[in-house]
Amino acid sequence: MDMDDVAARLTSRYGPEAAGWLAEVPTVAERLAARWNLVLGELFESGASSVIMRCQWPDGTPAVLKFSPDRELLAKQAEMLGLFTPTGRVPAVLAADVEAGVMVLEEIRPGAEAGDLPQESLPEQWGELLKALHAVTPPGEWPLRLRGRLEEAFARIGRRLADPVISARLDQTTWQRAYRRCEALLDSQSRTVLLHGDLHLGNVLDGGPTRGLVAIDPKACIGDPCFDAVDYVVAAAGLDGVEARCQRVANACGLDGDRLYAWARVIAPMFVISHLTYDGPAAAVEELLALVA
Repeated sequence: MDMDDVAARLTSRYGPEAAGWLAEVPTVAERLAARWNLVLGELFESGASSVIMRCQWPDGTPAVLKFSPDRELLAKQAEMLGLFTPTGRVPAVLAADVEAGVMVLEEIRPGAEAGDLPQESLPEQWGELLKALHAVTPPGEWPLRLRGRLEEAFARIGRRLADPVISARLDQTTWQRAYRRCEALLDSQSRTVLLHGDLHLGNVLDGGPTRGLVAIDPKACIGDPCFDAVDYVVAAAGLDGVEARCQRVANACGLDGDRLYAWARVIAPMFVISHLTYDGPAAAVEELLALVA
């Protein structure tokens, strides 16, 4: 793992003080390893809000230490994982120190991301994953709703329309059309469940033939069950095609295909922005732009 890249990602999100936080991670890891009797391994993964170090739990269980400078986010994520733990479809939280911004999670093995798995059986596996996750009864006072999640996403991602590279292909009129479609779907939710809330292909891992797919990094909220399938559907742009995948996934997951396709049209411009930012495939961009027209 290139630590310069890690520092750049964290600094982009949290500001220049993130570099100092990152420099303290080895010291914090040693302190917590002594407290929890862990055997430490290597830093092996980083996202925009965390870094992950392999370790071993005292009974030999392969585990990971997850560090984040956003302590509130990490605490909420530990709580969200706890909601889904009885399903066996999320990593178990073995320990947490919210003040330090660290938790210990079981390591999911073999752990390949869903996008790297054989695609022939993936829709059916996704359906089993959703069935398990959506069977969890939402806590009575759970405050987070899909509407709030999407309002935040449209506001945050929409700021990137100012980038000339993006505005050349995606304008405010198209963005606002997607937002109105989003509002219409939210207003017409007839069945709601406790959603994972961020179930893209990178957040779903192979737990092996007995366990099946395992979801990581939830942003749990209450809303339309179609939403937990939409990222997987939209990821088909430029490959097997959004419409074709939509029907197969809807059937496999027991979802309304028309409604799932409508959600795909909402989320598609966010994928366009991602592809344009990170030099994604041109074929995917063209299919997605046609989808949001």
